[in-house]
Amino acid sequence: MPAKQLEESDTDDVDLGLDSVFTEAPRPPSPEATTSTYKGEQKEFKIRLVGSHPLWGHHLWNSALSVASYLKKNPSLVQNKNILELGAGGALPSLVASESGARKVVITDYPDPDLMQNIEYNVRGNIDESRKDRVAVQGYIWGHAVDPLLDLLNSPPSNVPSDKNAFDLIILSDLIFNHSQHDALLKTCRLVLRPSASANNSALEPCVLVFYTHHRPHLAHRDMEFFKKAKEQEWDCVEIVTQKFDPMFPEDPGEEEVRATVHGWRLTRTTT
Repeated sequence: MPAKQLEESDTDDVDLGLDSVFTEAPRPPSPEATTSTYKGEQKEFKIRLVGSHPLWGHHLWNSALSVASYLKKNPSLVQNKNILELGAGGALPSLVASESGARKVVITDYPDPDLMQNIEYNVRGNIDESRKDRVAVQGYIWGHAVDPLLDLLNSPPSNVPSDKNAFDLIILSDLIFNHSQHDALLKTCRLVLRPSASANNSALEPCVLVFYTHHRPHLAHRDMEFFKKAKEQEWDCVEIVTQKFDPMFPEDPGEEEVRATVHGWRLTRTTT
């Protein structure tokens, strides 16, 4: 039997402080704010990353690079579509989605001033003036009420009929190592993704892209519990990408090839 679906009020009264939402051990602090460059189809993106931060916003993760590359190769996923990124960090995938012609891009991360201000900085510096009204930055806690996200789709120029007041693509880039948040992530995705029109698992159906690396190989089985839970909640889960990079944390324990590999999955849903 499918797992009982979470109701929208399930997490509204829980402790939402950083210590309870992100229970994984923090990594050592990194230097002051840095800038990384990524070459898009028409332009270079300069992504500013915050300095030391408990939510790891100071890294341009390999998974974000892999998502950006995937969107460049598959522009039909985003063209004239509503896009949501959760836990965006430097927001590279969202910026690439905007460049690729998205109808509306909603960029979210934990409502921390440093993270929000940094995302807004990256939007100002990388999005053409003619498209800035198609990009919104919103602080959001996974699993919480989704009305503030959906309301952004009613603002110009994305004023579309109510039956389309949902997202066509959701991006989760290197988030599932937060094992305590799997249920919250799936809940938000369920509540805001437009249902698929058919059960044919078409590449153009509304979907969630989940890209990740097993940064701690000894906990890979915990990472994969995300997909087990997703299947129990009637998501179709298909692996679509594997891509090799240099490992982000060379001194970490565990097999280097595992820590250097990004996996990308596509999740679709045919039930409401």
